[in-house]
Amino acid sequence: MFKIIVVENYDEASSEAFKVMKEEVVSHEKPVLGLATGSTPIGLYKKMQADHKSNGTSYKNVITFNLDEYIGLPKSHEQTYYTFMHENLFDGLNIPEENIHIPVGDSDNVPAECVKYEEAMKEYNIDIQLLGIGGNGHIGFNEPGTSFDTLTHIVDLQEKTRLDNARFFDSIDEVPTQAITMGIATIMKSKKVLLVATGENKADAIYGMIKGPISEDCPASALQNHPNVIVIVDKAAASKL
Repeated sequence: MFKIIVVENYDEASSEAFKVMKEEVVSHEKPVLGLATGSTPIGLYKKMQADHKSNGTSYKNVITFNLDEYIGLPKSHEQTYYTFMHENLFDGLNIPEENIHIPVGDSDNVPAECVKYEEAMKEYNIDIQLLGIGGNGHIGFNEPGTSFDTLTHIVDLQEKTRLDNARFFDSIDEVPTQAITMGIATIMKSKKVLLVATGENKADAIYGMIKGPISEDCPASALQNHPNVIVIVDKAAASKL
């Protein structure tokens, strides 16, 4: 079931997302947050840091699980999601490092890391899973054609996704060709989903997610079967609804 909140712009979307996220943080004794990377959540993360600094909101009992990580980059690489999350969120909060979970993409045995990550999540129940959405409807790195039954797995990144992410690298050649990602079935286990999207380039994907048929052609359409999804979109992303 979708609760759709339409706002004017990116900053308003970040503010609305922050309200939702803070409610989860303060209403649970040990909140379990599923987190995302990319440009979309940065505004939200900055508001979480500012709130912690100004208002003293504590994150010391928070447990986090990130959606995905590139395969083949050393953890210290400036474009790993490990680096992204620390720079954009964790370094400004008081989450203990041992409470932070990010898939390991620089292992000699990535399939084993997929199993290990899925097993770690079984100990918890993610209270809220933050998502962005790709222009092709992907959530996490679950590209069109991904089975809705997938758990944490290795994915070959489509050319469109690599092109979308090439702006963060010196060239397209440096963008990894594979990633480790929570599967769609993994995402669907979360108690609540918070999906944020802004910009006209997301309008088709948002329409497909909410109004389109439930189909592996649009991975996000699986969320039509989730009982609690909050969608925060600006007017441009909502323009085709």
